[in-house]
Amino acid sequence: MISTWGFNVETAGDGQEAIEKLNTFNANVIVTDLMMPRMDGFELMKRLSTDGNMPPAIVLTAFGNIETAIQTIHDLGAFWFLEKPIQPAALRVLLERAASASRLAEETEILRRQLVGRGVLVDMVGTSKPMQQVFDVVRQVAPSKAAVLVAGESGTGKELVARAIHKLSPRRGGPFVAINCAAMPETLMESELFGHEKGAFTGALERRAGCFELAQHGTLLLDELAEMPSGTQAKLLRVLEDSRVRRLGGKSEISVDVRVIAATNRIIDEALKKGDLREDLYYRLNVFQISLPPLRQRLEDLLVLCETLIGNLNRKHACNITSVTGEVMDAFRRYSWPGNVRELRNVLERAVIMAGEGEIQMAHLPYDFGVSVGSRPPVQVFEPESVRLPVGTTVSDAEKALIQLTLHHTKNNKTRAAEILGISLKTLFNKLKEYGSSESPDGNS
Repeated sequence: MISTWGFNVETAGDGQEAIEKLNTFNANVIVTDLMMPRMDGFELMKRLSTDGNMPPAIVLTAFGNIETAIQTIHDLGAFWFLEKPIQPAALRVLLERAASASRLAEETEILRRQLVGRGVLVDMVGTSKPMQQVFDVVRQVAPSKAAVLVAGESGTGKELVARAIHKLSPRRGGPFVAINCAAMPETLMESELFGHEKGAFTGALERRAGCFELAQHGTLLLDELAEMPSGTQAKLLRVLEDSRVRRLGGKSEISVDVRVIAATNRIIDEALKKGDLREDLYYRLNVFQISLPPLRQRLEDLLVLCETLIGNLNRKHACNITSVTGEVMDAFRRYSWPGNVRELRNVLERAVIMAGEGEIQMAHLPYDFGVSVGSRPPVQVFEPESVRLPVGTTVSDAEKALIQLTLHHTKNNKTRAAEILGISLKTLFNKLKEYGSSESPDGNS
């Protein structure tokens, strides 16, 4: 019957035979009964889900097994279920929808591979050799269940790596939960991780699930792991070993199926030596270690990073920035970027708002960009209708800051800005040219 609808069909007597045939038959959709000899439908999908090879699956079930079928859809990500006796019209509609979903997944995978060739992997960007090595490890480790430890300076993109691993893994349909251990008070850390029962401590007015429960069948990122209290690290180790968690104040344990990715900006050897990171926990999590290079070691990625970030910021702020000038790019390449990609994004966000459209020029960058932290005066503070400058600011920098603030206030309307500043439009353009702008009065809005 199904073959008459235009589908190429392969049959199997049970789950075990299906596994064997799937080695040579590339199925776009699976239709399976739950009750079968040797290997039932639930075990079949569990095996395929674990291997990351499960196409959309339609589960056939008798009346008494509907609850089990729904559980299968929830736990293993089956496409849908049909109650026996099967209605051909309903089966055909589901098959067509499942096949369409399968084709879309294949097209997405092809697009993903094309983007990798252009220096993009999920939300990570980079064509440099250090980043391509990171991409290789991410692709290798993502399909597995192995724990991962991501190390790198602040701002290098550790959470992006964790999210990429999740999105490329069989768990991508499950939740991704992130917790910053450095931002969590020690008194709340265990409750946040493991959850608590009502009345477990003062202020526990109701039962609350912890991050492990929230991340069930998904991925949990423990950011800044070395900032977690040692006692909590010991309890975390036990959860990782047993895959079971007990809420604070709880009497029973809850089975959890969670992949854990840990991240730290600390130098790991120093954190171990100081006792900030327990050795036993480190060895448990360090099955795969991914070390992210700082931006200063991958400056060849600046151009593609700027293009990607500007595109995102244009959408966020409804701007129309096309690129950065060669002068700005040269300044970017000379800078050491202590705050890494996060700092680059912040610099570009300000510049995108200041420029509004066209190219980002030197005049759109912070007045002290490129000055080392130790030698610069306190950073100027912009307020809604004023600008405050520190003692030691030069007249030239003060003038530049005032012009930038006024242009920001007028949404880059230079005619209005000149009126507010009490100068001619020509003088304003001369000032902008002095700061690095190539605009002329003829292009004024």
